[in-house]
Amino acid sequence: MTLFTLLLVLICERLFKWGEHWQLEHRLVPLFRKQHHFSLIRTVGLVVLVMLIFTLILHAIEGLLFGVVSLVVWILVGVLCIGAGQSRQHYRDYLHSANQQDVTGHQAMAEELSVIHPMSSNISDKFYLRELQNALLWINYRFYLAPLFWFVVGAHYGPVFLLGYAFLRAWQGWLAKQNRQHREQSGVDILLFWIDWIPVRIVGLAYAFLGHGEKALPAWWRFMTDFRHKPYHVLSVLAQFSLERDPCQDKVEMPRIAVALAKRITLVIVLITAVLTLAGVIL
Repeated sequence: MTLFTLLLVLICERLFKWGEHWQLEHRLVPLFRKQHHFSLIRTVGLVVLVMLIFTLILHAIEGLLFGVVSLVVWILVGVLCIGAGQSRQHYRDYLHSANQQDVTGHQAMAEELSVIHPMSSNISDKFYLRELQNALLWINYRFYLAPLFWFVVGAHYGPVFLLGYAFLRAWQGWLAKQNRQHREQSGVDILLFWIDWIPVRIVGLAYAFLGHGEKALPAWWRFMTDFRHKPYHVLSVLAQFSLERDPCQDKVEMPRIAVALAKRITLVIVLITAVLTLAGVIL
């Protein structure tokens, strides 16, 4: 059921999810606006409560209409949690502005794409575009690869794990746009640091194999015992080994190369999931 649901979710996401309407982040805005106290305990309490309520819902609908209701709920949660509809639109707007030589426009879109890890403006164009590449790769990880990981690892409770991860992602994104101090007080960055520790290294290994193995694999091995660097840094370093195969300094082509690489990695992860499912490792 996991593989079947995953394929349906990815098809729906690709065909219909172009804006924020089918994005969990958009649906949670009213809840986030009501929050006036920020702490790690409160963040943990919120995500546990959400996961617990959804677990009870899954148990309540289990077996209804021969499992059709459960399948629909799995797909609905997957569509809401997997995919970056709004970020995809920002990326298209960036390309359009860059093609039109609209400096203000493409810089504004670049800032939207890098809201979680803001880019420095006091750097050369080469490093600025590299940071934009890293931001796009991170979006692919946050909205596709990490959700896929928790959806698959969760097995029968995959939607619960997926919803919990997407809730924390949405909470972090909301706070990043509102108040830096509240983001620090909430502890959401600390939670996601540990939650992302394993999946970001699995994804990083895939990037390492696609890049210069003689450089990437030793770096990946060092990160396996590294508890200091943020997941964003780990992913960026390993992904850049792969991007070195396509040297470019064009403000349109460099982002496109990063997005193309991200799509290849996503396809690899889906194929691995399919193989593990056929082998009986994943149900």
